[in-house]
Amino acid sequence: MSVQFSDKAMQEVKRIVNFYPEGKQKSAVIPVLHLAQQEFGGWLSTETMDYVASVLNLKPIEVYEVATFYSMYNLKPVGKYMFEVCQTGPCMLNGSDDIVKYIYEKLGIRPGETTADGMFTLKTVECLGACGYAPMMQMGKHYREHLTKEKVDAIIAECRNNVALKN
Repeated sequence: MSVQFSDKAMQEVKRIVNFYPEGKQKSAVIPVLHLAQQEFGGWLSTETMDYVASVLNLKPIEVYEVATFYSMYNLKPVGKYMFEVCQTGPCMLNGSDDIVKYIYEKLGIRPGETTADGMFTLKTVECLGACGYAPMMQMGKHYREHLTKEKVDAIIAECRNNVALKN
């Protein structure tokens, strides 16, 4: 198996597993999958999920069940910036469908797709718990709220400028 946690990440896995009683390592699958996604390029390949299963002494299906259930896990490569647009009731009533359509018009990607340059991924997700700020999306650890076409343009420009500054 070519996937392997770094020494630092493996120490973190052990720390996480030690939070749970002996024989209850399955309880660690969610935080360990987060760590694996972070460690292995922002997404979980089958090989990565199999590796997590082996580390936690689980059957691979036990890891697949969790990884495929939650939208926070990416099962294919994603862009540097992921736009996770809320699609539940309050956001839809306030125009999230229009925001998704506008992102498609601007970037040429539909939900689940990534731009050809690998910079942006569009994803629709269930409630992000910020209904009072609809329509909204999550970008990494940050919420972008009360979205308009102009705000989407500014966010895209900000992302592109961040990449330009790093190069």
